[in-house]
Amino acid sequence: MIKARGLARRFTTKAGPVDAVKGVDIEVAEGELVGFLGPNGAGKSTTLRMLTTLLQPTAGEAVIAGHDLLTDPAGVRRNIGYVGQKNGSGQDQRVADELEFQARFYGLSKHHARRKVADLLERFDLQGLEKRGVITLSGGQQRRLDIAMGMLHDPQLLFLDEPSTALDPQSRRNLWDHIRQLKADGVTVFLTTHYLDEADFLSDRLLVIDHGSIVGEGSPDELKQRVSGDLVVLGTPQASIVASKFENAVVEGEQVSFRIPNGDRALPGLLRDLDNIGVELHSVQVHRPTLDDVFLTMTGRSLREEANAA
Repeated sequence: MIKARGLARRFTTKAGPVDAVKGVDIEVAEGELVGFLGPNGAGKSTTLRMLTTLLQPTAGEAVIAGHDLLTDPAGVRRNIGYVGQKNGSGQDQRVADELEFQARFYGLSKHHARRKVADLLERFDLQGLEKRGVITLSGGQQRRLDIAMGMLHDPQLLFLDEPSTALDPQSRRNLWDHIRQLKADGVTVFLTTHYLDEADFLSDRLLVIDHGSIVGEGSPDELKQRVSGDLVVLGTPQASIVASKFENAVVEGEQVSFRIPNGDRALPGLLRDLDNIGVELHSVQVHRPTLDDVFLTMTGRSLREEANAA
């Protein structure tokens, strides 16, 4: 559904050229839901704008939904949906009127447009809101309306840019259910997000971009396994003794932390060894790697901290 090779974008600034995206390769199969993660300024938004024909690449090539990005951008646009970060619906319009207007813009007949609008209102839990002004909708309702608008022309591929930003937790989970249903219905979804729990819950596969290059790719579980082991945290008055036995161990008061592969299986033997040399333990914790650990390992930055600051 997406096949990009060497996609790059250089901007010219007063300070000189800036390579925002440095020849990335991206492949997304039909029916996949792929999450695209990256810190601010990593090239995530620039890549998304190129894939959706909003920005011309400086170099590289791509085929999107069966159409060449460079020679047939109109064909790409006909076969993709794009939901940006900001609400794309007219705030002074009524919900049904806005959907019908956009449907007619896509070339649907009046009869077909009304049938499509009725279907989307039901599909995205917007029934009963047809005559409401868009401006009166809650944040979650507006985002569902935005996605409904992106689906008016039945695109094969849907791009979602930070779909749940600024939503409360309940609205976010509700939106996730709708996004998963899109995948269940056969829609290919490419989404950017700052929320690690969202990426973990929704994505079949993740791409991590940093400094304009793809630095990681795989399923959430595969990426977590690449982090060097589980984090073990032991509380002991002999923390320095324990730390001497493990590479890169960190001591904080009477607490020592270190990483070991397969912590849940290795821990019993480790505890026996420590007991045999007289180490007294008053607490034991094992933490599986998280996507934030993955992100920190790959980029040197915490995406969770960036999301909280956003």
